[in-house]
Amino acid sequence: MIPAAPDPRQPAPLAAPRWQQAWRDAVRDPRELLALLGLESLADRVSDEAAAQFPLRVPRGFVGRMRYADARDPLLRQVLPLDDEMQPVAGYGLDAVGDGAARTGTGVIQKYRGRALLVATGSCAINCRYCFRRHFPYSDETAARDGWQEAVDLIRHNDSVEEVLLSGGDPLSLSNSKLAELSDALAGVPHLRRLRIHSRLPVVLPERIDDGLVAWLAGLRWPVTLVIHANHANEFDGTVDAALRRLRDAGVHLLNQAVLLQGVNDDVDALAALSERGFAAGVLPYYLHQLDRVAGAAHFEVDDARAKALHAALAARLSGYLVPRLVREVAGDTGKRPL
Repeated sequence: MIPAAPDPRQPAPLAAPRWQQAWRDAVRDPRELLALLGLESLADRVSDEAAAQFPLRVPRGFVGRMRYADARDPLLRQVLPLDDEMQPVAGYGLDAVGDGAARTGTGVIQKYRGRALLVATGSCAINCRYCFRRHFPYSDETAARDGWQEAVDLIRHNDSVEEVLLSGGDPLSLSNSKLAELSDALAGVPHLRRLRIHSRLPVVLPERIDDGLVAWLAGLRWPVTLVIHANHANEFDGTVDAALRRLRDAGVHLLNQAVLLQGVNDDVDALAALSERGFAAGVLPYYLHQLDRVAGAAHFEVDDARAKALHAALAARLSGYLVPRLVREVAGDTGKRPL
């Protein structure tokens, strides 16, 4: 049977944006990930229970930056669900940084004076095993609900808020039109002076930095800072460099925050390489976070004494502007706590 020709009077269906297709093609099976890397022998260390609780998701472009047949690859360690996650550890809980107590409305968190954080979405292109919001109730707490109305109203009626932070999840997982919906609503807030976006997508899914997103960023009325999240120099490649260049060309200020993670970047050579590689891509180091003590992440912790020694060694090696601030977030504090 010959299929009917398409009706020329009907518009052709729109193809999904390239970044959304890459997102859909992400690896979601831990054993498929190990097979792609020639590491099938590690399958007995995978925790199906941990993967069910917090599913694996990793874009194939990020997988391509992992070292083949290297069980100690620092990128693999960040995403592979292991039995270690299911071991209860005292002091590790579901809300490691006090998000719940700082909630002021649906998806709105205000911990520090002058700033309000919007939990824009619960979606991420990659699920990092140390994520401090891995247990966050996203189904009940999403600022984008109902066209951002409650979140924007809260900001409008609080003239102490000069800066809005978009977080998540990952705010750049939202469509360009949804982001524009927010910026249009915020345009009527006279006391808003800055917009900050926290996103891992420029690193793990650089395809997201498309023409529409760049046009939206370039057209915003406020200075924009985008804080990316990379923990190891190997997370950067030519595709990431190109995406970051497009963001800089749109007038966006780029910073990087990393988490100090055992088995990923807990040596001075790795930390120095991260700062230097990021700077080569146009990104200034911002924070080096001590691990947030969220349940399931204890195996990533580096103790404070070692963290301080690593930071001192890094400061002795690099120019000051390449040294991130070593901090911990403590629930109830009025800012990040320097270590």
